[in-house]
Amino acid sequence: MIELKNLRMSYRLEQQRVEVLSGVDLTLADRESVAVVGPSGSGKTTLLLLLAGLEHPDGGSISLDDTDLSRLSADELADWRRDRMGIVFQSFHLVASLTALDNVALPLEIAGNPDAEARAKGMLECVGLGHREHHYPAQLSGGEQQRVAIARALVHAPSLVLADEPTGNLDKHTGERVSDMLFSLHAEAGATLVMATHDEAMARRCDRILHLDDGQLIEKSGDAVFSI
Repeated sequence: MIELKNLRMSYRLEQQRVEVLSGVDLTLADRESVAVVGPSGSGKTTLLLLLAGLEHPDGGSISLDDTDLSRLSADELADWRRDRMGIVFQSFHLVASLTALDNVALPLEIAGNPDAEARAKGMLECVGLGHREHHYPAQLSGGEQQRVAIARALVHAPSLVLADEPTGNLDKHTGERVSDMLFSLHAEAGATLVMATHDEAMARRCDRILHLDDGQLIEKSGDAVFSI
């Protein structure tokens, strides 16, 4: 599903460049769930942005389903995200002027799916928010907003789900509920899941845990990572 070869990425900070990824190699199979952990500022979000084609690496290659992202135009990358990816952000990124139902239906409507509303209704039911479909984001709790965001990310049955600290803005109880929801829907969809997280419990639920630090991505057991 995913193959990274010698992936390199750096940013300019004042008068110097800071290397975030330095020659990362990685292969992930279909349906795998992978947690990327590491210190704040280590590059976890950058890695997800690169996988989504929202950032471009300094060097190396990213292949998704044998497609080299560097060979796609901006429009082709947008189509790829629309058709093949679901992205869950820490800060929800719901459209404030749209109801929960319209937020979930949005990617399907952009794709011209004639069953957008019906499928969005079904997905809201899956996340336990069928009774809140006509409410706007400001009328929903943080946990409800994140569940809407998860529904939106998965409504089009993507083959790859990218989640950036999906419970980072939630209290422990709500975070556990959202975590259960994400892993349940991930299993049902049969998608590959790549998740950046500081949440030890969430990371341990994944098939693999990758530790990102000093530009290197290293696979470790949960005990080895979280004893640091």
